[in-house]
Order: sequence, then C-alpha cells, then structure tokens
Amino acid sequence: MITVTGSLAFDHIMDFPGSFGDHIMPDKIHQINLSFLVNTLSKQRGGTAGNIAYNLALLGSPVSIVGAAGSDFSGYGQFLKDSGVDISKIKISQDNLTSSAFIMTDKNDNQITAFYPGAMSENSSLSIEPVDLVVISPNDPKAMINFTKQCKSSNTPYMLDPGMQLPALNPEDLKIMVSGATILIGNDYEIELLRVKGQGERVKLLERVKILITTLGPKGSLIQTREKSIQVEAGKPNGVVDPTGAGDAYRAGFLAGYSRGLDLKVCGQMGSVASCYAIEKYGTTNHKFSIQEFCERYKENFGEELKL
Repeated sequence: MITVTGSLAFDHIMDFPGSFGDHIMPDKIHQINLSFLVNTLSKQRGGTAGNIAYNLALLGSPVSIVGAAGSDFSGYGQFLKDSGVDISKIKISQDNLTSSAFIMTDKNDNQITAFYPGAMSENSSLSIEPVDLVVISPNDPKAMINFTKQCKSSNTPYMLDPGMQLPALNPEDLKIMVSGATILIGNDYEIELLRVKGQGERVKLLERVKILITTLGPKGSLIQTREKSIQVEAGKPNGVVDPTGAGDAYRAGFLAGYSRGLDLKVCGQMGSVASCYAIEKYGTTNHKFSIQEFCERYKENFGEELKL
C-alpha cells in the first residue's frame, strides 16, 4: 500500500480576455481597487494528494490518502473512492471548507492567484500508519515535517516532494526531511534551490537519499543513484491541452513501477507515459485509461513490452 499525503483542493480557473497591465496604474499601486470581468470559470478537482492518488489507482496500485478536507468534499471524495482510492483516512472538517485556489489568467499568461488553505491547516495533527511507502508532497509545512518524522520513527520509506513549499521550509527542516528519504523528486529549479538552501553550500543530495529524480519538462527526466545516472525521454502526448498535473502524474507512474520492483528506467518511462494523459486533458483528474491502454501507449513510446 502507498499512502499519499499532500493537499486536497478545488481549483477555480478563470480567464480574463484582456491584459492586467492595462488596468494597473503604476502611480496608484499603493491603493489598488480593481475588478476584472472574466469570460470563463471552471471548478476542477485538484491538490497534490488527490492528483497523485488518482493516477496510482488508474495504474492498479493500492493507494490511500491521509489528509484533511472540508464539508464541501463529498463529491470529490466519492470520485476518488469510485476510482479505487482508499479515502477512509481523509479527515472531514465540518468547520472548514476544502482548500481552494482561485487562479485568474490574462491573455498574456500573467496570473493572479489567491489560495485559501481551509481544512489543509488541520493536516499537521494527523498521523500515518506504517505502509510500504509514503508520499510527502506539498502540504501545510508543519504537516510535511511531522509526516517525515513519523516515517523516520517507523522506518517507513518515503518519497519527498517539497515542490511549491520549498520557500516556506527553513534549511534545517529541509536537511532533516531530505536526509534518509528513499526518493527525492523535483523539477530542475526545485532541485537547484534545495542545494542552495543547504546553509549556503551545495548539498550533496545523493549522499542523503537513495534515489534523486529531476524532472525536466519536455526534455524528460534524470534519475540518479549513487551508482548511476539514467536519462529518461519524455513521452509523446497527442496534443498539449493543459500541462497542469503532469508532474503529479509522473510521480504516480514512477511509483506504480517502483512498488512493483521494476527497473528504475522503466519506472521513469512509466512516469513519462502517465504525464502524457494528464497533459491531453483540461484539469488534473479528467483523464482516464485502462492498464492495457497504458501498456500499449508505453510500447508506442519506448518500443518495449510492459506487463503490469
């Protein structure tokens, strides 16, 4: 069983047909009072825990979520349950709403975002039981630290994915979290930031973790251990509709292979294929595939048989 910790959230995505810059006067930025008329609004299921767990379930991996959600979560929860995710360890807060992101994008791809943590603020009080592997993905910073300590105390292997919470974690906490992680994953910017935050020194991350994964977008990914480096090619999507959620899908694809004891290169290639499905649909959990379809797509991309 893989337990995924992280955020559970709703993403409210809005498109503004104009340019923010045309409405912001530089000499008045000390007193802003603006309203933008948007022409689209979409509410999507999101959050790192939900995204990763959903893709793991599609790949037939036993998976559960430990996290907190609000009184408005029932529909999202039922969706995850129907997809094969164990939601019994999700705490439902009757006094809070589920975390929500409000994202407005103008025609130049500039974004203004507001994030309401809601029930996510309760994650630091939760505990995890020993399982085969735990995913510690972006979440309330205190919760991430606590989950790491719990994994270490029970000798439970964990994947550390600090991501967007890197600026909120201090160097000492990061050192403790990184040290002893089975898998450390991030994009190239995040991995470099991790090195720099090591008290001004370039931390030798491979001395602290078993596997280091650097995702490189359209250039694929780099998987490193102390013994070898593996360059993994990106999968070939049929079209790019929305890249949001591709990283979470990659993590699920990799872990679905890793939990089955497959070769690291195969695990990385599974991550590449999984990310393609996310890219091809708007939103982070609107894609779907069978295991047979996934294996066929894997062979199309990498010319190898994959048996799950």
